[in-house]
Amino acid sequence: MSARIDMDWNSVVADIVASRGDGQTALIPILQDIQLSYGYVPAEAQMEIAKALNLSGARVSEVISFYSFLTDEPQGKFVFRLCQTISCEMKGKEEVGRALESALGISFGETSEDGLFSLEFTNCIGMCDQPPAMLVNDDVYGDLTPEGIAEIVADYRRKGDEL
Repeated sequence: MSARIDMDWNSVVADIVASRGDGQTALIPILQDIQLSYGYVPAEAQMEIAKALNLSGARVSEVISFYSFLTDEPQGKFVFRLCQTISCEMKGKEEVGRALESALGISFGETSEDGLFSLEFTNCIGMCDQPPAMLVNDDVYGDLTPEGIAEIVADYRRKGDEL
């Protein structure tokens, strides 16, 4: 799993706030910037964001926990998000989910020990016309089958080897 990030969050947050603004409406863009740069939003960063925006730490934390694309825990380099809407459920999401767990060697909600993969469910990704669907980082996959999962995972293993 990824190591914790030790850094001066005060200056990191100050730089982002300077570009995004210090109003409460800047909270989500600030969180997204940190998530994009560091892979998650550590508790230390959350405290600095709360101070900079004059919010409670609890408010920052609850926003992170509400949005499925934000996290306060380190994630793998490649985050597999399987859609859990009714259309995906009806077209084989459970079987695809089992194939993902098998191919990745982890269960939903886990990150691989090497820090390469995380696996989670997400709500609608706008692919209801091609269920079951998933995202791997920003890559979209639809019409998934359990048989096709092994090839998709193998592609990301190769990409991970190239890092």
